[in-house]
Amino acid sequence: MGKPMTKSQIIASVAEKSGIDKKQATAALEALATLAYENAGDGFSIPGLGKLVKVDRAARMGRNPATGETIQIPAKTVLKFRIAKAAKDAVL
Repeated sequence: MGKPMTKSQIIASVAEKSGIDKKQATAALEALATLAYENAGDGFSIPGLGKLVKVDRAARMGRNPATGETIQIPAKTVLKFRIAKAAKDAVL
């Protein structure tokens, strides 16, 4: 298994495959990230890749692994990324 691509490798690849320069590719990726951050609360979809969704986790009981003591874990809101079926089929 190889290493994941770095940000500069992703930018270079996007620029090459779309026929634009690296500055334009950087701006496009940063704009996409900003748009995702702003709209993640409502659910943000990237067609063919997946969807960012906000999920509420309920309070629950947990265990401290060092002492074995039972602790209360509070409820919280988390951000999850759900992979699109097309992406899952392409990778797997």
